Amino acid sequence: MKTEIVVNAEIELLTAIKKADVSVLEKVLHDDLLFNLPNGNTITKEFDLNSYRSGKMKIDLLEASDQIINIIDDTAVVAVTVSLKGAFDNNPISGTFRYIRVWKQFDESLKVIAGSCIALQ
Repeated sequence: MKTEIVVNAEIELLTAIKKADVSVLEKVLHDDLLFNLPNGNTITKEFDLNSYRSGKMKIDLLEASDQIINIIDDTAVVAVTVSLKGAFDNNPISGTFRYIRVWKQFDESLKVIAGSCIALQ
């Protein structure tokens, strides 16, 4: 696995999040995904997709920086800082968050199999 493939997968994911593009999210998130939110809740792929489908999750601004990528065999671990503005269920979201995402190679595609997010500010 090459770093540029992971960088491109991250760009595709973040663009899909910004645009609430459920079809892309369905493709890049693994069916058995587990993701820890800053409040300690763990969500699944289906919960995440439903948040976008229902319009509960709205992203107005998303900017990534300070990306670190470690590739281990067919897996990539990405740490990235994201400035985020938006709303979930009409509750404002605004701040800087540090994400860690685990990507795994499946046949011809990379999929996110796990992740976590903490608030920095």
